[in-house]
Amino acid sequence: MTPSASGRLRLATRGSPQALTQARAVADAITARTGVATELVPVTTAGDRDQNVPLHVIGGLGVFVKEIQLAVLDGRADFAVHSAKDLPSETPAGLVIGAFCERRDPADALIGLALASLANGATVATGSVRRRSQLAAERRDLEFVELRGNIARRLDQVPPGGAIVMAVAALTVLDLTERITERLDPSRFVPAVGQGCVAVECRADDAERIDVLTAIDHAPTRTAVTIERAFLRELGSGCSLPIGAHCVDGYLDVFLADSTTVTDVANVFRERIDVGAGGDGAGLAAALARRAQQTIGT
Repeated sequence: MTPSASGRLRLATRGSPQALTQARAVADAITARTGVATELVPVTTAGDRDQNVPLHVIGGLGVFVKEIQLAVLDGRADFAVHSAKDLPSETPAGLVIGAFCERRDPADALIGLALASLANGATVATGSVRRRSQLAAERRDLEFVELRGNIARRLDQVPPGGAIVMAVAALTVLDLTERITERLDPSRFVPAVGQGCVAVECRADDAERIDVLTAIDHAPTRTAVTIERAFLRELGSGCSLPIGAHCVDGYLDVFLADSTTVTDVANVFRERIDVGAGGDGAGLAAALARRAQQTIGT
């Protein structure tokens, strides 16, 4: 393996505690594979700079990854490390996803009160239109407010008598799972595409680094997330629509709603299909996305 001029392999990542922790785990795996020292290259993204505007307003998918990808494309880093759920469904020209690391628990969780314990009209904080739509479909009485910031900041914003929604995987990375009040069943509250997985990109023409990432790629996770991303790609949307897709044990659960608000969630598409038998899981996911669009008229 030929290292960079610094003598180290460089991994670009967001600078949040969660991102740095998961990037360090990837870096350690790469060092174990190559024997070459690594260093993290923290990058500030558009999503990090603006903590006050809802994600679906400032651009949805891509706001946490574009600057990290650019660091690889312009030579400041060898690898780009992302939470897979932040990745748009199309990979930029010149890059390839060389590894989907083994997935952590993809479920969402409530911190504060459990769903059944929330009083009528209780407040739930989340920055995700998917999470709002799914919870509103269960409880039309709930009130929702925005939630942004790193994990520590969000954990400090639990509304009195209410709850916040977070990914179990994010809490796992920072050993904070004791804060979880209720894990939400992912077959009922379908997670974001790729949730719980760390994806690593490198230059598409860099055979050496692609080979390194092949060694840390987790084949079952790659298969599952690729199928989920096919569903998202066909919809042509990111965080601006309430979308969920989760593939496990050969089955794909999907969720699509017709509104980015919580005031109109009557028109919701949910389905589970078998994507394991025919060998074309991505094609089946794409066909399901087309049917979902036709059903709810998006």
